[in-house]
Amino acid sequence: MKTLYLDCGMGAAGDMLTAALLELMPEPDKFVERLNALGIPEVKFRKEKAIKCGIAGTHMSVLVHGEEEECYGNEQIREHEHEHTHEHEHEHEHTHEHEHEHEHEHGHHHHSGMHDIEHIVSDLKLPERVEKDVLAVYRLIAEAESRAHGVPVSDIHFHEVGTMDAVADITAVCLLVNELAPDEVVCSPIQVGSGKVRCAHGTLPVPAPATAFILQGVPTYSTDIKGELCTPTGAALLKHFVTRFGNMPLMKTEKIGYGMGKKDFEVTNCVRAMLGEGEDKTDTVLELSCNVDDMTAEEVGFAAERLFEGGANEVFTIPIGMKKSRPGTLLRVLCKEGDREKMLSLIFKYTSTIGVRETPTRRYILDRKIEKLETPYGVVRRKLSSGYGVKRAKYEYEDLAKIASERGIGIEEVKKLLEGVTER
Repeated sequence: MKTLYLDCGMGAAGDMLTAALLELMPEPDKFVERLNALGIPEVKFRKEKAIKCGIAGTHMSVLVHGEEEECYGNEQIREHEHEHTHEHEHEHEHTHEHEHEHEHEHGHHHHSGMHDIEHIVSDLKLPERVEKDVLAVYRLIAEAESRAHGVPVSDIHFHEVGTMDAVADITAVCLLVNELAPDEVVCSPIQVGSGKVRCAHGTLPVPAPATAFILQGVPTYSTDIKGELCTPTGAALLKHFVTRFGNMPLMKTEKIGYGMGKKDFEVTNCVRAMLGEGEDKTDTVLELSCNVDDMTAEEVGFAAERLFEGGANEVFTIPIGMKKSRPGTLLRVLCKEGDREKMLSLIFKYTSTIGVRETPTRRYILDRKIEKLETPYGVVRRKLSSGYGVKRAKYEYEDLAKIASERGIGIEEVKKLLEGVTER
């Protein structure tokens, strides 16, 4: 099993996660070129060597309009409170300690809502899986800001420059995870920092309210290190991708990456990423289930779609008989332990149930990896699974469907075409 372990003993931010994962890539410089070729408006990625406490690693900078946006933090989502002012709440890396009262030199910036973000991301022409990941992470942050500030998600707005910085960080991490294709992502408990931070809304405790909301259900801790160590962006990326939180699992490490933060502490300010082969072929998921007898088939289907969009591993239904001889539906959701609260919220929101049952379930899984095949019909991904004495191979459905649509043929015919090419 391909395992990615993230050591977040000094918290996490989008740029730190990007840098740590980048060091795991076979050709980091070429990947940075790919990032710069995405066409994120006015954005350029810059990779730099960095040393913290004698440890060498990588620092990633995002230049917007040719400059690193120091006065915009990783917490990019803001309420649109005033038409002609800016709320410079955070320094870019790990602190909110400076108040930025001056107007930014680029002048007034347009504010974008979630709908605008979706358009920006769709214009990047990302792989479908990556685009879904990017928007899912944004929605986590938007929901957290909505709860923290007591306003609807539809009223949450993004500063234009800050938006590009956040799009860059989030997109880079989502692309890197897609390229590395780990079977599981394990993360240490997250250090969030301590003390207080100043922002446009006033003085806030660490972790900031949005970060605290995102990290519900996630093991976190604080030491005497002052400052914000885990940003909302870092928290949302971890919440989205991490399979489980805990100590480093039994694994044979093959690569190690160090993603450096900007500030200097007595402890190495970095996220450490370790990639290797895990020997434990089991993991734990939660099974959330409920019975309903007053929902239409369309309503049940709609609820299942929302749960999948929210990050559920699996959603399925079973016809059942209920009290008073009523036919009903058993809805069952499998999810990561860290997604418990989110899944519960979605189940109660989109179904008529008044109670949900929870059962921890241990899964036995095969080793899995994705290989990319160059074919006359384009790049096709094939999932290879092995273990327990079996080996399996399966083409990704999205790639098969794309070729079938382009050539006006059926899925089975596409498989036959690919088998003739890939077996040579």
